[in-house]
Amino acid sequence: MTSNFIDYVKINLRSGRGGSGSSHFRREKHVPKGGPDGGDGGRGGHVYIVGNAQHWTLLHLKFQKHIIAENGKGGEGGRRSGLEGEDIFVEVPLGTIVKDAETNEFLAEVTEEGQKVLLVPGGRGGLGNTHFKSSTNQSPRHAQPGEAGLDRWVIMELKVLADVGLVGFPNAGKSTLLSVLSAAKPEIADYPFTTLVPNLGVVAYRDYKSFVVADIPGIIEGAAEGKGLGLRFLRHIERNSILCFLIPSDTANWGKEYEILVGELTKFNPELLHKRRVLVVSKMDLSIPEMEPEMRESLPKDLPLVFISSITQSGIQELKDLLWETLQEENKEVATQVPSSIE
Repeated sequence: MTSNFIDYVKINLRSGRGGSGSSHFRREKHVPKGGPDGGDGGRGGHVYIVGNAQHWTLLHLKFQKHIIAENGKGGEGGRRSGLEGEDIFVEVPLGTIVKDAETNEFLAEVTEEGQKVLLVPGGRGGLGNTHFKSSTNQSPRHAQPGEAGLDRWVIMELKVLADVGLVGFPNAGKSTLLSVLSAAKPEIADYPFTTLVPNLGVVAYRDYKSFVVADIPGIIEGAAEGKGLGLRFLRHIERNSILCFLIPSDTANWGKEYEILVGELTKFNPELLHKRRVLVVSKMDLSIPEMEPEMRESLPKDLPLVFISSITQSGIQELKDLLWETLQEENKEVATQVPSSIE
């Protein structure tokens, strides 16, 4: 089955060539030898990317390998400038980053609706011969050609924007939890890697508030080196405000499983360790309450911990409250950091 979730594309962007300046002389009935009046050429079309919250994937760009802006028109007599080439606006989902395909240089990041970034500027139009008139050259026949447009291959990657990222091994119960927390309907089955693409769900909270949860495809040991679904989905975790680690109650060693998950995230990007974390022991319907103290003992003491069952829905409201409170704390911290970064 081919997925419609495309989070990586490589495309060629080409801006328009500038129009040539005109080498024209004024010729009228009573002015047989008028001076130069050639107009300038028009600028070639730019190529922009624009954030569009209605797009959730890069699917619309998958089969569009070349995007070419219009060339500028040449100048004309009477000092008339040529028309500018029409600009191209490439719409991308929020969370898209753009890199140069050859150098891997970071070019742009789109995180807001309507955000517009110029990626490939069009070539400048050439100057008409009127600009080259001087005291020693009253009749210049020279006009500039337009500048060539730029040609650039770029890579666009989508990193899912969500408030909460669900992190866990395959079959930790992430998809089931997302379906219980929100109206999302991810594929759910009892085998590894049921989730092959990130799923987003909007969680309705008290007083008409809401937040977005992302179910990231399962991590396995060695994911940072590309094992399993590997690096393809680890990058989506970078854009989540807080991380919610799911450890199933029926795993052999709860503490070790958590350490492996943290280790893979650290190898991929150590900055992820700075994100706030919440611990959830899932599938408590497969365990007995008497096991809870032992589970608590094996997991970090400095992280908030909730025991849940998506099947019986026990602990779900407690988890919603915890996620909301943690998000508010994170938002307050981010707000206090903004002024200091501006100074």
